[in-house]
Amino acid sequence: MSFANVGIPVTIADMSQEALDKGLKRIKDNYAVTVQRGRLKQEEMDRRLALIQGTTELNNLREADIVIEAVFERMEVKQDIFKKLDGWMKPGAILATNTSTLDVNKIAEVTKRPQDVIGTHFFSPANVMRLLEVVRGAKTGKDVLATTMKLGKRLKKVPIVSGVCDGFIGNRMLERYTQQAGFLLDEGASPMQVDAALQKWGLAMGPFTMSDMAGNDIGWDVRKRRYYEKPDMVYSKFADKVCELGRYGQKTGKGFYRYEPGNRKPQPDPEVDALLEKYRKESGLQPRQISDQEIVERCIYALANEGARILEEGIALRASDVDMVYLTGYGFPAYRGGPMFYADSVGLDKVLAAIQGFQQGNNGNQWRPAPLLVKLASEGKRFNG
Repeated sequence: MSFANVGIPVTIADMSQEALDKGLKRIKDNYAVTVQRGRLKQEEMDRRLALIQGTTELNNLREADIVIEAVFERMEVKQDIFKKLDGWMKPGAILATNTSTLDVNKIAEVTKRPQDVIGTHFFSPANVMRLLEVVRGAKTGKDVLATTMKLGKRLKKVPIVSGVCDGFIGNRMLERYTQQAGFLLDEGASPMQVDAALQKWGLAMGPFTMSDMAGNDIGWDVRKRRYYEKPDMVYSKFADKVCELGRYGQKTGKGFYRYEPGNRKPQPDPEVDALLEKYRKESGLQPRQISDQEIVERCIYALANEGARILEEGIALRASDVDMVYLTGYGFPAYRGGPMFYADSVGLDKVLAAIQGFQQGNNGNQWRPAPLLVKLASEGKRFNG
């Protein structure tokens, strides 16, 4: 839809005719809703649909200038696809992956043309969300990077360059944010209190509403991978307990909240309260009163602290790029200016002092102030200039 909306012909390849038909029907239905609401003329819908073709044969894509892979977040599946694309695509074609966390270099290394491989992380729903993380691999050609950035602008996206690391800019920071949200449940907050505090502060939605919307099983997959890849990264185990009961969120009607059929509004669920109480008892956790201010500071400062590491490592080029990722892809309130700008406005010395205070609390070893934050705070400087 993103390509067709700006007049670029596009072919969708899927495994089976059934899956392909389902995808094409969804596109048609999406456009039809926009026409019903008076935001699109019927002839424009027809013109866009005419630009979208379908195929069940990957080798039918061989003449495309760019191919964007969007299969499951499993490295072996993506590598298998890229080996095939390497053999089929014409010379000079851009081979892009829509991975949200995986190593683009490992995907590129299974091809004979790593210079043509790049990450294009579209945000869901891709036809609406403006953010496009453009992930530059170690061997990505400058021409490929420049072309992809130009294409992003033509698609009316906000393309932001990221280096290769687990989760790139947005999701890497988000992991620290959701980690703190989970600890807050361990310590005495409820999912509703955490979400309400962050929404009141200005976020489009809180972490538990967001997780229910995205599918709790997605985060569960990442955590399972982390348990052996990064054993020093600690999580609250409560989200796993929720997933073990098959409570994957909106798609199953139950997650951290419950959902009425056909209604996406999260409703508080006494079952979750009981489950949380039982989990705390079994884990020997003593709940306490937690203020909304603590919720906001722990979650937002976790974003800024990880953002500082990302800047230090050169994954993002500048603090404003990190802020744009959050403003255009994660529902961060525009008037707060993004996590790095917000930390600047609070004062980096105050942010650092708060983080040092959190180090004395529950799971305090998960708080390590980024060296860049320590340096700038001691010099009275800011992330943004």
